Amino acid sequence: MTTIQELLKEIKNLKPIPAVANQLLAVVDNPDSSMGDIANVIQYDPVMTANILKTCNSTFFGLKNPAESIKDAVNMLGTDQVIELVLMKSGAKSLAGSQKGYGLERGDMWRYSVSSAVIAKQVAIKLSLKNKNTIFTSALVKDIGKIVLEKHVFRFSKKIQNLVKNKKFSFREAEKKILGVDHAELGAMIAKMWKFSPKMIKIIRHHHLSDETMIKDKEIAAVYLADCICMMVGEGVGSDGLAYRFKDQVMKELGVSADDITMIIAQFGVDMHQVEELLHIV
Repeated sequence: MTTIQELLKEIKNLKPIPAVANQLLAVVDNPDSSMGDIANVIQYDPVMTANILKTCNSTFFGLKNPAESIKDAVNMLGTDQVIELVLMKSGAKSLAGSQKGYGLERGDMWRYSVSSAVIAKQVAIKLSLKNKNTIFTSALVKDIGKIVLEKHVFRFSKKIQNLVKNKKFSFREAEKKILGVDHAELGAMIAKMWKFSPKMIKIIRHHHLSDETMIKDKEIAAVYLADCICMMVGEGVGSDGLAYRFKDQVMKELGVSADDITMIIAQFGVDMHQVEELLHIV
């Protein structure tokens, strides 16, 4: 049996998400922050600045005049677009590999994570929730625990699948039973070690709503709903996706109808081509 201490040692070997992402979210969460404040955070990270300018000046955005600074990029693309680019680039290296234990090939988790983040933001906008960027980022990195847990899930896959098939456990419940920790709990530990905000740690820890009292937290419920919508459209359907449980009371709590879900899926379908193009650049 793998111990929590052993898993925590493995976390230290993970490539952390750049500090600029956390700094950026702190600025964004401040209602008094300006576009200039946002640009100032990014411009002192030379690698991130170069990456953002490269992406900003690609044919994807088709800008008439190339951006020559982060301030240019923010002015030309808008605050939200630049923030999303930074956050997606921040998570790219951590999430791009394969996760055989979860039945995901190379790139599958990254594509699913971005899809979940895009949908979570759509849900947040639909519900007029604040902290859209925090919700976006939390959805993007909520499965970071799988990176560490994957090889252990692979090792005990027969025992986990036995619980899922014969005992009707969800995949997360089977993880917990066999390994002593599930990927959401481990993800929250990673988020804490990486000094994510308490709000993000909470969303990552509870994104499966294993504690149903968390349904009352609309930000957590929005990320959970986005995850479910991803499954509906066929994104992220690895081993655990096939054993996912949908809690329909979430829709009641959020005041979301079946028609709303249909509209969100339709909007995501419209955006998907752009998302795919952007993923190639990112």
